[in-house]
Amino acid sequence: MYDTEREFTISEVSELTGYPAHVIRYYEKEFELEIPRNSANHRYYTYKELEIYNYIKALQEKGFSNKQIKLIMSSPEILVSNGETAVTTITKKEADIVPNYTEICCMFKEMISDELKPILLEKEDMNLSVISELRDEIVQLRREISSKERDVLICENIKLKMKVKEKSYEVVELKDRLKREQETSRGIFNKIFSRK
Repeated sequence: MYDTEREFTISEVSELTGYPAHVIRYYEKEFELEIPRNSANHRYYTYKELEIYNYIKALQEKGFSNKQIKLIMSSPEILVSNGETAVTTITKKEADIVPNYTEICCMFKEMISDELKPILLEKEDMNLSVISELRDEIVQLRREISSKERDVLICENIKLKMKVKEKSYEVVELKDRLKREQETSRGIFNKIFSRK
């Protein structure tokens, strides 16, 4: 329970209500709250303003919009016993303006399903044929891709075989060269060592 005689700063109200300071100032305008000001024209808050902000928060948590909360706050109030608790009453006309959230959702859901169902059923055959055509196109594309991949692999394989053949010719040529060099070097060594 808050001290009924104390004056609170906006940061204290922010901490107590959970609203940031800018939201507290916004709600002052939104709900047309008369927040008292001191001689320096700074806002200060009393127990009464804290209760109003907590009441707004409670209504928001129950799913009411700001417009609905404004309507509830502007309706007549009945003070109960000690004057601390206020009970708000809404007239029949105002109650019609504040519809039940779940009723709206149910009506909206029914309306959408009633309107969309025939459209979806009507388009179902067309959608199935389009899906079938797309599936056939995908299969055809896969075949083309695999065929192209196979052709590319065959070409690469032929290129590699040609390179292997070229390298084998180079190896044979190098072996012949080595053999000639060895014979030449043997001949020189034979000549050198045969003189001795």
